[in-house]
Amino acid sequence: MISYYGCLWLVSLLNLVWCFVQAWECTPGKEMAWNILSLFTTSGMLFLEVSLLAFLLQGNHASGLQALTRTFVISGLIVGLDLLLKAIYLFGFGVPLFIDNSEHPRQIKWGLWVVHRLVLTAIYGSILFMYHSKWRERPAFYKYVAFMFVLNALELFACALTGNGASFGFWLYSATIVCYHAFYLPLLYITFLADFFEEEDMHIENVYYSEMKDAGFFDADWE
Repeated sequence: MISYYGCLWLVSLLNLVWCFVQAWECTPGKEMAWNILSLFTTSGMLFLEVSLLAFLLQGNHASGLQALTRTFVISGLIVGLDLLLKAIYLFGFGVPLFIDNSEHPRQIKWGLWVVHRLVLTAIYGSILFMYHSKWRERPAFYKYVAFMFVLNALELFACALTGNGASFGFWLYSATIVCYHAFYLPLLYITFLADFFEEEDMHIENVYYSEMKDAGFFDADWE
């Protein structure tokens, strides 16, 4: 869990920097720095997504160090391949994946984003409508999956429109990207981590109470 929280903090910091340096996208001489920052930020957020899905899809077998290790290995392989493919587009073919220009849309770029969002939409859709596990008992889980399904479906639609030269698609894509970076990490915390920290706080309070009781702090109350 320490490794996962470390990744979460690192991605949060990258995402925060990404939000503060939005002007780099339109600043001459900063295009490469913006592409590299966006590449690692989106890859980090994708790692959180994939690791969470890999953990949840293990269902009732998702427990213990072995499950967490297996989750990290699967997530690392998938995100590593995704990062390699995007790096080839960026540095090999010279396609600015993270610099959006509505006046000169690149078919090869938007084709990649269509495939990327299509895969994610299909995965979230299958979990939302067909997959059955112990997580069905948690409404928050389905709210998370429903949010991600709708968001990826909108991005898929926007990428398809933009690739065909529709200006509305470019606006919609920009809006969904902002929503993703702004709301994904808070949604992840609210859905899966808030309850965990509350349980940890209650556990710590019980430990403190037991220690104080053993030390005799409450003997006067009984007398």
